Amino acid sequence: MSDVVFTADFTSERQWVAGRSWAYPDGGPTNPGDNKLDYLTSDPAYSRTGTFRATRRTDGWWNTGLLTTEGSEEGFTVRTGDQLRARVCLPTGLGAWPAIWTWWDGGNEVDVFEYHPDNPDLLELSNHVRQGQKYLRSPAVRPGATIELQVTFGCRDVVWSLDGTQVFADGRGVGARWRAYLIVNLSVCAGRYHPPPEPTATELSFRVETLTVH
Repeated sequence: MSDVVFTADFTSERQWVAGRSWAYPDGGPTNPGDNKLDYLTSDPAYSRTGTFRATRRTDGWWNTGLLTTEGSEEGFTVRTGDQLRARVCLPTGLGAWPAIWTWWDGGNEVDVFEYHPDNPDLLELSNHVRQGQKYLRSPAVRPGATIELQVTFGCRDVVWSLDGTQVFADGRGVGARWRAYLIVNLSVCAGRYHPPPEPTATELSFRVETLTVH
């Protein structure tokens, strides 16, 4: 039995910082270079309930929820050999771009998952540290579905599982001294790679029911 070293409490200001991240230019609030309509907000209604929300603004941006352990009092980092487990309810609206990922000082990014409802059965699984990636198609993946993800950040292999079944081992790993902060957020697509929200849409959301690191 593995030891739990982190259990996400999204309400905790000691664990999580809301509405800013150095993964965004100047810490945010916008990131148009990544084709995002995000305008990060620290409003707890957008992230601290575990439901990550985005709402349309009048200036063309969307207020979006983001939480990160970077800059928090506890400053938790995932490290080589750790395993992250999460239970997630996927969004339904076009333009929604949910993700759980890692970040450290301009890099060390591993995407536990990214999802776009215009590709309804596809998860994007990526190791940007050593360039391993898989576009995973599964009947378990669909708008509104609840899925369980497990990722082991190995020195020579990052391994993803979906609903208890291994689906990808990248054969690359993250190296022996890797470490990174956690980020959970809902972005909004600007339309270059995936469709933006419908003109009549005013709100998007997805939910992280549980997140632990072992």
